[in-house]
Amino acid sequence: MRLKLNWDVLGISASIACAIHCAVLPLVLTSLPVFGVEIIDNAGFEIVMIMIAAAVGVYSLYHGYKKHHRQLTPLFIFTFGILFLCAKQVWHEQQLWLLPPAVFFIVTAHYFNYRSCKKAAHCHVENV
Repeated sequence: MRLKLNWDVLGISASIACAIHCAVLPLVLTSLPVFGVEIIDNAGFEIVMIMIAAAVGVYSLYHGYKKHHRQLTPLFIFTFGILFLCAKQVWHEQQLWLLPPAVFFIVTAHYFNYRSCKKAAHCHVENV
């Protein structure tokens, strides 16, 4: 039995996890500095999260484009999302305004890619 990883589902999950991290972590884990743990507003951690989201997204969307649907729309939408994430790092004081569109664009891009890949049924027929 072969296990297949759906990169769009992974990308959507990573984007939602990032949104939860950015929204909930500061509220719930404000006591971490008392214990010497500094995740909140840790630029290195945030950059790594952005790089992971970008790597998963680029792989997923490129694979969908190349092997399934040949539509550039998901790639363009995803690019806007990543640009908003990068802008959030540059203009950190505006992160509450920049994060929601970033997550929206990234999740939407993965959703369109997933839907377009499913419509390209020729790729999903198993050889018996």
